[in-house]
Amino acid sequence: MVVSLRIPSFTLSSIRHSSPLFTHSRHHYQCYRYPCKPLLASISSDFSTSATNKEKPKQPIKKEEKQQTKSGQENYITPLSQDFNAWYLDVIASAELADYGPVRGTMVIRPYGYAIWEAIQDYLNVKFKETGHSNMYFPQFIPYSFIEKEASHVEGFSPELAVVTIGGGKDLEEKLVVRPTSETIVNHMFTQWIHSYRDLPLMVNQWANVTRWEMRTKPFVRTLEFLWQEGHTAHAKPEEAEKEALQMIDIYTKFAYEMAAIPVVTGRKSKAETFAGASRTYTIEAMMGDKKALQAGTSHNLGQNFSRAFGTQFLDENTQLQHVWQTSWAISTRFIGGIIMTHGDDAGLRLPPRIAPVQVVIVPIWKKDDEKNGVLAAASSVEKALKTVGIRVKLDDSEQRTPGWKFNFWEMKGVPLRIEIGPRDVSSGTLVVSRRDIPGKQGKVFGVSMEPSILEAYVKEKLDEIQSSLLEKAVSFRNSNIVDVSSYDELKEAISQGKWARGPWSASDAEELRVKNETGATIRCFPFEQPGGIKTCLMTGNPAEEVAIFAKSY
Repeated sequence: MVVSLRIPSFTLSSIRHSSPLFTHSRHHYQCYRYPCKPLLASISSDFSTSATNKEKPKQPIKKEEKQQTKSGQENYITPLSQDFNAWYLDVIASAELADYGPVRGTMVIRPYGYAIWEAIQDYLNVKFKETGHSNMYFPQFIPYSFIEKEASHVEGFSPELAVVTIGGGKDLEEKLVVRPTSETIVNHMFTQWIHSYRDLPLMVNQWANVTRWEMRTKPFVRTLEFLWQEGHTAHAKPEEAEKEALQMIDIYTKFAYEMAAIPVVTGRKSKAETFAGASRTYTIEAMMGDKKALQAGTSHNLGQNFSRAFGTQFLDENTQLQHVWQTSWAISTRFIGGIIMTHGDDAGLRLPPRIAPVQVVIVPIWKKDDEKNGVLAAASSVEKALKTVGIRVKLDDSEQRTPGWKFNFWEMKGVPLRIEIGPRDVSSGTLVVSRRDIPGKQGKVFGVSMEPSILEAYVKEKLDEIQSSLLEKAVSFRNSNIVDVSSYDELKEAISQGKWARGPWSASDAEELRVKNETGATIRCFPFEQPGGIKTCLMTGNPAEEVAIFAKSY
């Protein structure tokens, strides 16, 4: 059955059946303390198969379904330890990262969430240009015949394709695919641009949206449409393409560690998990707070698979016609989900300072009217001083909420540092600084000087400490949840405990599928960092050259 999604100018036909908007738990628990807007976890995902379905009237929430604390306040964040999925959805709603789109399975990325994506873009754009890549843009609509040219590519993507069949009120002569990825259209254009070895290497990147008709969706992690960057390169020699693929996965690895404070495991995908149409796929795998793996970025050595399918050739230095060697590589808004699930706690987000939209929030505190002007003047002076040295700072001088409410609100949004300034602080020329990564009194320091040069140095030092602390905690969590195994029984035991299993592997694709069917775990990668010594395959008992990491994943 083909599901048609009609919009005014054309019709999208999905090869897959439509799916629930976002899969999530409907159970309610006593939740954390921040009073927020209605939670994603409590919004209905009951939509019809039409993308333009009329909105159903909102039903009042039943009294027994309301999430309450002892004080009777509603809409609090579900504790992470009680329901990880509900916590994740609550945080996204409460922190105003994203909301549901009107089309099932889509999301609207709100300004705070998009600011994180911009931080990712800013870092990667610099790295891409430093390594010789140029940004450009390819069309969103791709002729269906392009997809069919590379056999494994169409086989891998056909269940996820959204296809345009009508345009301008008329049936199209050829169906158009809404971009699931761009290898096919890139090769079509490369064929027109590449003629000689002098045209190589050709290295481009585009920032774009992608449509994949997913069956089960989750905000940021898996949606019908998402944002990403995808790089594409063409080379004269196979070793150049391999070097490029490895270079780009290294850039992703450094971004994960240095900016996102996520200690990814970098390695090579198994044959079964390799990108459709690639010769080799390299990946960065991150451990989330529920111990599931998240594929956070990939780099593919495409070999000559697409260039042969599309006839992308060049004359080499000996005037011989050769097919180019290619790569493609990508990171998407899925990485934002990874940041949430790696660092978040019961209070909400915990953002690494280097990618936090707001690094420091200033909360002025006064009780009497005659204290207000002095406190606000001091707070504004601190804000100006920190902004001058490039720190992203927010002065919350709104009078509609209490200081305590603001503390909880900005903690929930993951702001790394909070500065509190009251009348006594103004008199003493000092202020109070609280760290988001250390809860309670332990993370609070009194008597920090307001003198600009002292305060600026102090804040920068603390932001660096928070960045390092979040990475160290994530490394410790990851390492404590990876189990070395030497038999299939040990692998099954580790997976049943929710951990990652690491062990020697040289078994067949069929045996790999057996592991997936019996445990729900897949080979996440063969890590680049391999132990020495003789290895014996945990499944077959035959010699093995590498260890693999198995885990359940998103």
